[in-house]
Amino acid sequence: MGLARRSRGYPQGVALFNRRNAVLGWSVWKLGKRAGKKKAKGAAPSVEGGKPNKSAIAIALAGIAGSLMFWRRRNSSEG
Repeated sequence: MGLARRSRGYPQGVALFNRRNAVLGWSVWKLGKRAGKKKAKGAAPSVEGGKPNKSAIAIALAGIAGSLMFWRRRNSSEG
């Protein structure tokens, strides 16, 4: 492969190289998504013995309190 051919652009065999990298990237993405979902599922608070654990209750109450405060401020600024 001479210098003149390289300066014109990519050689002919690059399409196969790119396709192989695309398949490799796609498979890594699929496996990474699967591993991420599994990890997230393991980290999420679960229901133990029929009732949610304390951290799940605290998160839910904090979310409700935050939304009520936001809604209250929004209504008071309109009037």
